[in-house]
Amino acid sequence: MVRQARSKYPEIEFRLADARELDYKKQFDAVFSNATLHWVKPPLSALSSIYKSLKDQGRFVAEFGGKDNVQIITSDIKRQAHRLGFPYHEERFPWFFPSIGEYATLMEEVGFKVTFAHLFDRPTPLMGADGLRNWIEMFGKMMFEELDHEDLNQIIRHVEESLRDSIFKDDRWIADYKSIRVIGIKE
Repeated sequence: MVRQARSKYPEIEFRLADARELDYKKQFDAVFSNATLHWVKPPLSALSSIYKSLKDQGRFVAEFGGKDNVQIITSDIKRQAHRLGFPYHEERFPWFFPSIGEYATLMEEVGFKVTFAHLFDRPTPLMGADGLRNWIEMFGKMMFEELDHEDLNQIIRHVEESLRDSIFKDDRWIADYKSIRVIGIKE
Protein backbone atom coordinates (compact mmCIF):
# COMPACT_ATOMS: atom_id res chain seq x y z
CA MET A 1 0.00 0.00 0.00
CA VAL A 2 2.85 2.37 0.79
CA ARG A 3 4.49 1.56 -2.54
CA GLN A 4 1.22 2.31 -4.36
CA ALA A 5 0.76 5.57 -2.45
CA ARG A 6 4.31 6.70 -3.30
CA SER A 7 3.70 5.89 -6.95
CA LYS A 8 0.37 7.69 -7.09
CA TYR A 9 1.47 10.74 -5.05
CA PRO A 10 5.24 11.18 -5.53
CA GLU A 11 5.15 14.71 -4.09
CA ILE A 12 4.05 13.38 -0.66
CA GLU A 13 6.41 11.60 1.73
CA PHE A 14 5.11 8.21 2.94
CA ARG A 15 6.83 6.30 5.75
CA LEU A 16 6.18 2.92 7.26
CA ALA A 17 6.45 3.09 11.07
CA ASP A 18 5.26 1.43 14.26
CA ALA A 19 2.39 3.50 15.71
CA ARG A 20 3.76 2.79 19.20
CA GLU A 21 7.14 4.36 18.39
CA LEU A 22 6.58 7.37 16.14
CA ASP A 23 9.56 9.74 16.27
CA TYR A 24 7.57 12.90 15.46
CA LYS A 25 7.40 15.74 17.98
CA LYS A 26 4.69 18.39 17.59
CA GLN A 27 4.82 18.13 13.78
CA PHE A 28 1.22 17.61 12.70
CA ASP A 29 -2.05 19.52 12.86
CA ALA A 30 -4.00 16.26 12.58
CA VAL A 31 -3.57 12.49 12.73
CA PHE A 32 -6.14 10.21 11.10
CA SER A 33 -6.30 6.44 11.46
CA ASN A 34 -8.72 4.03 9.81
CA ALA A 35 -9.07 0.30 10.59
CA THR A 36 -5.65 0.06 12.23
CA LEU A 37 -5.67 0.74 15.95
CA HIS A 38 -7.53 -2.45 16.91
CA TRP A 39 -4.32 -4.26 15.82
CA VAL A 40 -2.03 -2.17 18.06
CA LYS A 41 -1.21 -3.42 21.53
CA PRO A 42 -0.65 -1.91 23.98
CA PRO A 43 -3.02 0.87 22.92
CA LEU A 44 -1.62 3.39 25.39
CA SER A 45 1.75 3.32 23.60
CA ALA A 46 0.16 4.23 20.27
CA LEU A 47 -1.98 6.98 21.80
CA SER A 48 1.02 8.48 23.57
CA SER A 49 3.04 8.39 20.36
CA ILE A 50 0.22 10.02 18.39
CA TYR A 51 -0.27 12.67 21.07
CA LYS A 52 3.44 13.61 20.98
CA SER A 53 3.36 13.91 17.19
CA LEU A 54 0.60 16.54 17.26
CA LYS A 55 1.01 20.28 17.60
CA ASP A 56 -0.86 21.95 20.44
CA GLN A 57 -4.59 21.93 19.65
CA GLY A 58 -3.92 19.22 17.04
CA ARG A 59 -6.74 16.83 16.20
CA PHE A 60 -6.74 13.02 16.38
CA VAL A 61 -9.50 11.22 14.45
CA ALA A 62 -9.75 7.44 14.32
CA GLU A 63 -12.13 4.64 13.43
CA PHE A 64 -11.44 0.99 14.20
CA GLY A 65 -12.98 -2.17 15.62
CA GLY A 66 -14.84 -1.50 18.86
CA LYS A 67 -16.38 -3.48 21.69
CA ASP A 68 -17.90 -6.79 20.55
CA ASN A 69 -16.51 -6.43 17.02
CA VAL A 70 -16.81 -9.78 15.18
CA GLN A 71 -17.86 -11.37 18.46
CA ILE A 72 -20.21 -13.88 16.80
CA ILE A 73 -17.37 -15.12 14.60
CA THR A 74 -14.53 -15.09 17.14
CA SER A 75 -16.65 -16.68 19.88
CA ASP A 76 -17.57 -19.52 17.55
CA ILE A 77 -13.96 -19.99 16.43
CA LYS A 78 -12.96 -20.43 20.09
CA ARG A 79 -15.98 -22.67 20.80
CA GLN A 80 -15.26 -24.94 17.83
CA ALA A 81 -11.55 -25.19 18.67
CA HIS A 82 -12.42 -26.21 22.22
CA ARG A 83 -15.07 -28.66 21.04
CA LEU A 84 -12.57 -30.28 18.66
CA GLY A 85 -9.88 -30.47 21.37
CA PHE A 86 -7.50 -27.87 19.90
CA PRO A 87 -5.73 -25.49 22.27
CA TYR A 88 -6.66 -21.82 22.32
CA HIS A 89 -4.61 -19.22 24.17
CA GLU A 90 -6.41 -15.94 24.92
CA GLU A 91 -3.12 -14.01 24.77
CA ARG A 92 -3.01 -14.84 21.04
CA PHE A 93 -6.25 -12.94 20.41
CA PRO A 94 -4.78 -10.41 17.97
CA TRP A 95 -7.14 -7.49 18.51
CA PHE A 96 -8.03 -4.81 21.02
CA PHE A 97 -11.74 -3.97 20.73
CA PRO A 98 -12.43 -1.31 23.37
CA SER A 99 -15.65 0.22 24.60
CA ILE A 100 -16.16 3.96 24.31
CA GLY A 101 -15.39 4.31 28.01
CA GLU A 102 -12.19 2.29 27.80
CA TYR A 103 -10.80 4.16 24.83
CA ALA A 104 -11.89 7.62 25.94
CA THR A 105 -10.21 6.97 29.30
CA LEU A 106 -6.97 5.97 27.55
CA MET A 107 -7.14 9.06 25.35
CA GLU A 108 -7.61 11.27 28.39
CA GLU A 109 -4.79 9.50 30.22
CA VAL A 110 -2.28 10.67 27.59
CA GLY A 111 -3.72 14.19 27.51
CA PHE A 112 -6.41 14.28 24.82
CA LYS A 113 -9.65 16.15 25.32
CA VAL A 114 -12.18 13.69 23.91
CA THR A 115 -14.74 15.62 21.87
CA PHE A 116 -16.50 12.70 20.20
CA ALA A 117 -16.82 8.96 20.72
CA HIS A 118 -19.34 6.71 19.01
CA LEU A 119 -19.74 2.92 18.84
CA PHE A 120 -21.92 1.61 16.03
CA ASP A 121 -22.87 -1.57 14.18
CA ARG A 122 -21.31 -1.91 10.74
CA PRO A 123 -22.47 -5.26 9.26
CA THR A 124 -19.93 -6.10 6.58
CA PRO A 125 -20.39 -8.51 3.66
CA LEU A 126 -17.60 -11.04 3.19
CA MET A 127 -17.56 -11.70 -0.53
CA GLY A 128 -18.57 -15.08 -1.91
CA ALA A 129 -19.42 -18.45 -0.46
CA ASP A 130 -15.86 -18.68 0.94
CA GLY A 131 -15.99 -15.22 2.51
CA LEU A 132 -15.97 -16.41 6.11
CA ARG A 133 -13.21 -18.93 5.44
CA ASN A 134 -11.13 -16.26 3.70
CA TRP A 135 -11.67 -13.82 6.57
CA ILE A 136 -10.58 -16.38 9.19
CA GLU A 137 -7.53 -17.42 7.17
CA MET A 138 -6.50 -13.80 6.60
CA PHE A 139 -7.20 -12.29 10.01
CA GLY A 140 -7.75 -15.04 12.55
CA LYS A 141 -5.30 -17.83 11.92
CA MET A 142 -2.70 -16.29 14.24
CA MET A 143 -4.93 -17.42 17.11
CA PHE A 144 -3.83 -20.97 16.28
CA GLU A 145 -0.22 -20.67 15.10
CA GLU A 146 0.69 -24.16 16.31
CA LEU A 147 -1.99 -25.87 14.21
CA ASP A 148 -1.27 -27.31 10.80
CA HIS A 149 -3.35 -26.36 7.77
CA GLU A 150 -5.71 -29.36 8.03
CA ASP A 151 -6.48 -28.75 11.72
CA LEU A 152 -7.25 -25.09 11.03
CA ASN A 153 -9.45 -26.16 8.11
CA GLN A 154 -11.35 -28.47 10.43
CA ILE A 155 -12.09 -25.57 12.81
CA ILE A 156 -13.16 -23.36 9.90
CA ARG A 157 -15.49 -26.03 8.48
CA HIS A 158 -17.19 -26.35 11.87
CA VAL A 159 -17.48 -22.57 12.25
CA GLU A 160 -19.05 -22.29 8.78
CA GLU A 161 -21.53 -25.03 9.60
CA SER A 162 -22.35 -23.54 13.00
CA LEU A 163 -22.86 -19.96 11.77
CA ARG A 164 -24.49 -20.60 8.38
CA ASP A 165 -28.05 -20.08 9.66
CA SER A 166 -27.23 -16.87 11.53
CA ILE A 167 -24.79 -14.86 9.38
CA PHE A 168 -25.05 -16.31 5.86
CA LYS A 169 -27.67 -14.27 3.99
CA ASP A 170 -28.35 -13.88 0.26
CA ASP A 171 -25.39 -16.09 -0.72
CA ARG A 172 -22.82 -14.18 1.34
CA TRP A 173 -21.49 -14.05 4.86
CA ILE A 174 -22.21 -10.92 6.91
CA ALA A 175 -19.56 -10.19 9.55
CA ASP A 176 -20.79 -8.58 12.75
CA TYR A 177 -18.44 -5.61 12.65
CA LYS A 178 -18.80 -2.93 15.30
CA SER A 179 -16.74 0.22 14.91
CA ILE A 180 -15.68 2.92 17.29
CA ARG A 181 -15.07 6.44 16.01
CA VAL A 182 -13.23 8.94 18.20
CA ILE A 183 -12.03 12.51 18.00
CA GLY A 184 -9.61 14.06 20.44
CA ILE A 185 -7.83 17.41 20.71
CA LYS A 186 -4.32 17.77 22.11
CA GLU A 187 -4.49 20.10 25.09
